[in-house]
Parts: sequence; structure tokens; C-alpha cells
Amino acid sequence: MEQTRLDQDQAAVTARRLEDALAEAGKVVVGQRGMLEGLMLGLLTGGHVLLEGVPGLAKTLAVRTLAGVVDAGFQRIQFTPDLLPADIVGTTIYRHETGEFTVKKGPVFTNIVLADEINRAPAKVQSALLEAMQERQVTIGETTWPLADPFLVLATQNPIEQEGTYPLPEAQVDRFLLKLRVGYPTRDEERAIMERWAGREAPAVRPVLTAADVVGLRSQVNAVFLDDRIKEYVLDLVLATRDPEAAGLSVGPLIAFGASPRATLSLAQTARARALLQGRSFVVPEDVKAVAHPVLRHRVLVTYEAEAERKTSDDIIDLILDHVDVP
Repeated sequence: MEQTRLDQDQAAVTARRLEDALAEAGKVVVGQRGMLEGLMLGLLTGGHVLLEGVPGLAKTLAVRTLAGVVDAGFQRIQFTPDLLPADIVGTTIYRHETGEFTVKKGPVFTNIVLADEINRAPAKVQSALLEAMQERQVTIGETTWPLADPFLVLATQNPIEQEGTYPLPEAQVDRFLLKLRVGYPTRDEERAIMERWAGREAPAVRPVLTAADVVGLRSQVNAVFLDDRIKEYVLDLVLATRDPEAAGLSVGPLIAFGASPRATLSLAQTARARALLQGRSFVVPEDVKAVAHPVLRHRVLVTYEAEAERKTSDDIIDLILDHVDVP
């Protein structure tokens, strides 16, 4: 079946709307353009996003600000070791006055969920979030409830603390479309932060998009043209993580497990969203390269030998990008 193509003029108009949304978020979040664009890519594709960085880098502020830019439901969950699954998805409550059980829905019944410090919750709580993230539904008692559309989990985690944390299982990490590494601001950005926010409250942002707009934008992402050569390029990159020797790379001893087929779908769809963000109705190789690290870094697992050589998944992705032929 022939792919429906997005009109170039429409792509340019959409890019301006998205830039307005990012500019509005930039009134609160100084710098961190890559993080804001990554969150926007999650919105455009309907994929969940994991933010990793040390405390104080505006991860939570960025998610809260994005929720303000999008006129949609928003809930923040502070993950702690004593959290229960019912605190996430909800539970049934016995009403003594009526003699009946009623359902009290949890905070996942919204559009955007901020799961703050997600690695502080035990496995049973993380698994409760798993069905919601993957199936877009929640089972309470004997009833299954569909979640809102759009539904997006934006999670943060602190990589330097080990006390009282529970590493996310690989099955759950793979449910995140993107893993964004958040770094320190530049000197000029930190000066701007100091001058803008010292002793002041963050300003309110105006809604630029609605929940219905987000759903419509996803249909535009699906209509961004993906040429067969770009599809082959995506496949070459993903397959090189599984069988690097076949791709002519000698990094096999450094890779424990390569990327799953979900990575192929995520890479193609995120490249489409990035093209739309750039105002194009078609994907170019630079779009694939730009999203390769956040899409693949949590799906390429390194060996102990790689850790001994201080090689990360990002280093391996760099080697693959440098080696695989670009169409």
C-alpha cells in the first residue's frame, strides 16, 4: 500500500507551531534545548521518555513546563520505596453506606504522567506501571479501563545514587521510546539561570497545543515520507548492534545484547518526528543519526569487558554510526 505523504507546506506550518511551543517552554527552562526537543519527540510519537541526570538539572521542571504548554491532563508521582501499585493505578474501595465496592482511579488516568525518580520504587510498583505504558490500559479488580489519548509517561532517574534505589528491569526500560541524558548547562546558561530565577517564582506558561492537537500531530508524523533507502539504513544500524562482525565491526565482545525490533520501529518513527520538527515532509539520514543515541542507548547492553574498558553504549553507537554506510 502506498504511503500517504505529508504536504511540505503543511510540514512547515506544523514546525512553526512546534517551535512556538518550544519557545514558550524556553521561557522557564534555560538552555537544555536537546532535552526539550526530546520531550517533544515523545509527544509527537506517543512514546514514553526516560530522563537521566544528576539532581538540579531542571528535569522535573522541564516535564512540568511541557505539560503547561500542552493543555492536557497532568499528574506527578513522586516514587518512593514505600509506594504501592494501588498508588499508581488505583484500587477498589468498599463503601459502607451502600455496601458496594467502587473504583478509585489512580494518577495514571491522565494525559501526561511525571514519574519522578522512578528507580526509587520497588519492582511490584514498576510492574504496575508496565501494563499502563505498553497496553495503554489498567486492570483494577475484574475491570480493564482504557487510558486517555494521548497518554505519555515522562520519567526521571538519578544515575549517581544507589542507596534506596531499584534498577529498572530491561523489559521496562525497553518500553521507553527515548532515554535522554541531561547534562550541565553552559557557563552563559548558568549565568542566565542565576539572573532569571534567583529568589523568583517560575512564570506561568500559556498553552500552545491541546490534547486533540497532539493526536492530530501524530497522524502527520505517520505521513512523513520514509524512503526505502532510509529504511535500509535504519535496519543496517539496528542489525549492526546484534551482529557487529557481519557489519565489519570488531566490537562483538563489548555487546552483551543488541537492540530489539522495537528499536527499529522507534528509530524510524522518531526520525519521522524529528523531520517534522525540522519542517520537512521527508526523512533524511541526519534525522536518523540525530535520534540514534536516545533511541538505542538503553537497548544496547554492554558486557563486563566493555565496562572494564570504560566503553558505554553511546561509544558503541558512535562506532556503528561512523562505520555503517549512509545512503
